[in-house]
Amino acid sequence: MISHLIERKLRLSPPLTRNVVVQKDLRVPMPDGVELLADRWMPRSGGDGLPTALIRSPYGRRMFGQILARPLAERGYQVLIQSTRGGFGSGGTFDPMVQERADGLATLDWLVAQPWSDAIVLYGLSYLGHVQWAVADQLPPQVKAMIPVVTESALTLEFLRSDGMSLETPFGWGVLVGTQERSLAFLRKAVQDKKTARALRTLPLRDADIAAFGERSAYIQDILVHDADSPRWEGLDHRHRVAAVTVPVSSIGGWYDIFLPGQLRDFQTLQANGHPARLTVGPWTHAEFTSTPVDEAVEFGLAHARGEQPPDRAPVRLYVMGEEAWREFSSWPPEGYSPRRFHLGSEGALTAEVPTESSVDTYRYDPADPTPAVGGVRLVADSGRVDNTALEARPDVLTYTTPVLDSDVEVIGEVSAEIWFSSSLPHADVFVRLCDVDPDGRSWNVCDGLVSLSDATEPRCAVVRLWPTAHRFRRGHRIRVQVSSGAFPRYARNPGTGEPRATATALLAADQTVHFGPDRPSAITLPVR
Repeated sequence: MISHLIERKLRLSPPLTRNVVVQKDLRVPMPDGVELLADRWMPRSGGDGLPTALIRSPYGRRMFGQILARPLAERGYQVLIQSTRGGFGSGGTFDPMVQERADGLATLDWLVAQPWSDAIVLYGLSYLGHVQWAVADQLPPQVKAMIPVVTESALTLEFLRSDGMSLETPFGWGVLVGTQERSLAFLRKAVQDKKTARALRTLPLRDADIAAFGERSAYIQDILVHDADSPRWEGLDHRHRVAAVTVPVSSIGGWYDIFLPGQLRDFQTLQANGHPARLTVGPWTHAEFTSTPVDEAVEFGLAHARGEQPPDRAPVRLYVMGEEAWREFSSWPPEGYSPRRFHLGSEGALTAEVPTESSVDTYRYDPADPTPAVGGVRLVADSGRVDNTALEARPDVLTYTTPVLDSDVEVIGEVSAEIWFSSSLPHADVFVRLCDVDPDGRSWNVCDGLVSLSDATEPRCAVVRLWPTAHRFRRGHRIRVQVSSGAFPRYARNPGTGEPRATATALLAADQTVHFGPDRPSAITLPVR
């Protein structure tokens, strides 16, 4: 029954067999004497010698085994799914992401020595993909391919930027790993999610973990105190290993995925160093499960494990939103797209020309009633493409819109904005969102980004890097840019005081000003063909 449910849910092709068995609680020794537990999934007959998909997970082996291991064991693999250090029976203490290189290399050494294992494919999404990058520059010859899904080599560092902290995702993840082994945790998830959402408003934030689940979390305390450049995260960053990968890599991401910029950076590094790699990006959020990873494991991973070439396709396969179609390219970003500036202007105009007269728009931002996060790059249910009409009706959100388009405008690549901005307070945030306004007047978010400023009292150019995208603005639609000062709780609200985020208790409202004109040309830059 579980097999049929997963096949229907993910829209998978029928399996080779549904008759699989699980060898539970294999003990994998680490060099320091700690043992990590693993389950081996395989067809009931003929499992020995099949290519082995290695999955290393901090989320347990049983439920994730059904979701991740079973579909592969039914389609030509045997699968080893291992609980990482400090969780679900594995020994040692869980130090998120930092311990995965040493443990991953030791696990590969153990797996290579097993008489039933030959060719190996590394497979997994999110954290389960990051552990692949942790060992990617020191793979034994038995590893034939990597399939990292919605992940990147410097996991979470994008969230911890000193110039724009993403609060909701790392905090929510800290709560997840802090509560997942509690009794009936899965059944209580909806209640826990509500407590977590309320806890994000706690002042000071250093007490938010207690508010969320009644305990101190070393990880949550660290993300509040240490930004991306802190030595605390040295063992987490594996960007320098990507260029040394020696096996083919098939990377799968989503336009609304939390790790997309880093995933595209990793792919560019692979291509720049001449490594065999391919990239697939769909219209997905981080938590959307589709058939694509399993299909790649079968078509790409099994082929390389058997010494064959996978079915031919272009290196880059992108879903172009708006067109609602898949397209193939030779690289990321694709060739043939040129940067075009769309300028903010008076009365909410967005034009290709720089306004001839200087002017300003103003709004008041109050962190006690912060501009909310609506859709976009999030781990909650309210993510991805959503109607922004209610958000844009708020007085703390400015919008700038083109006339109705008389022809399609296709945007594929990196998106950025330069917003001339000032505030009544030195500390302020600038949030920019690109939207597609349909003929009915509904505004749908395409991509966005935020930057924090610490010297905002005088007009300055705030450079905002938005999420990359592939989107076609159809004839009859309009292009819109939103400007505001936050998207809470996706991003930590800026209290306006300059206090450290962990200890800030005061919230100061600010009067914000967006400048535009020939001397201060605020604009968004889109890669257009």
